[in-house]
Amino acid sequence: MTSPTASLPAIRIGLGYDSHRLGGGGPLRIAGMDLDGDVHAVGHSDADVVLHAVTDALLGAICAADIGRLFPDNQDENKDRDSADFVAAAMDRVRRQRMAVVNLDCVILAERPKMAPHIDAMRQNLATMLATTPDRISVKAKTGEGVGEIGTRQAIAARVVVLLASADGAPD
Repeated sequence: MTSPTASLPAIRIGLGYDSHRLGGGGPLRIAGMDLDGDVHAVGHSDADVVLHAVTDALLGAICAADIGRLFPDNQDENKDRDSADFVAAAMDRVRRQRMAVVNLDCVILAERPKMAPHIDAMRQNLATMLATTPDRISVKAKTGEGVGEIGTRQAIAARVVVLLASADGAPD
């Protein structure tokens, strides 16, 4: 008997989202980079909203447990942990499913600091972590226009969509 999904292409889409409160004093850790400024994201780990959203998008694409179940914020080993570790663990799971990143699209929601000067470096960091090239990584930034938690500089957030495909042509 043939599986009902046997004829479907071996592609997967994942969606990730994260937000954190902002506190006084920098730096702000985002997309694996420390940005100088007068705010930082408050969290149990390094509170990198981009890498947290990337991790959840990758895990969602392969229907795995989310970042909170894999790296609970009530465990000491995750205190101040580098979020690049979370992305690496998610990518390990992606590879075990014989999948690879086709492309990733990220939107950073932050009033300040301005992200534009850092976008190319963020794209390169993410490409390296995801074993792909920067031309497959999109990073955009939007402000809150002075409205809501983002606009009043109380919070920062990121939204990520990732497309995975079979790395070896085999159905998943």
